[in-house]
Amino acid sequence: MFGIHAVESVLKHAPERVLELWLMTGRQDERVLPLLEIAQNWGIKAQQAARKTLDEKAESTQHQGIIIRVRPAKVLTENDLEALLDATETPFLLILDGVTDPHNLGACLRNADAAGVHGVIVPKDNSAGLTPTVSKVACGAAETVPLFQVTNLARTMKRIQERGVWIAGTAGEADSTLYEANLKGPLAIAMGAEGKGLRRLSREGCDTLISIPMAGSVSSLNVSVATGICLFEAVRQRLG
Repeated sequence: MFGIHAVESVLKHAPERVLELWLMTGRQDERVLPLLEIAQNWGIKAQQAARKTLDEKAESTQHQGIIIRVRPAKVLTENDLEALLDATETPFLLILDGVTDPHNLGACLRNADAAGVHGVIVPKDNSAGLTPTVSKVACGAAETVPLFQVTNLARTMKRIQERGVWIAGTAGEADSTLYEANLKGPLAIAMGAEGKGLRRLSREGCDTLISIPMAGSVSSLNVSVATGICLFEAVRQRLG
């Protein structure tokens, strides 16, 4: 993992996962010093490395001079999702169907964290996982928002409906708009991949389909932008 926010989030929320920490030679400033202090408190020693070495380790030049090697995060499954539903009075979930771009997944996780989403559900196949790029784009949200990888998304959707969660899916052909929908109460918002949208079984598994009103000439929005719009309309209604 690399980047200030991603490294900070791991050090604060899961320092036991950190195996090694590399810092660019000569970097000693107010952004990294607090991170080095946290690392030192957990017995993690920073190793100095040249920029070129960090570029190679991160396979990117966007590491901001700090990289950590970590143990893989625990993969959350259907059983973990059941435990979340048991512990949450009014669940607020995000379902991402077929979002394979790690930049989009990272941005969606960041939106979910900001909106107070309790968990994000993705299919085990045909979806991006928690890669270093996802963590970097998510700016720490990858460590704070539970990501559930499920084997059969349609079956999981049916299961959460049985637990009283209303699923609102986004689709261009929807009869009602986002702003006409009731997004209060136990809720999951289902978003599809750019271009393709929700897959047929996922679309058919939703309780209702909604669309975002489009006034311009473009036919669709980036999935992370559309996700942010939908989540925060739900937040607005739930706070009202």
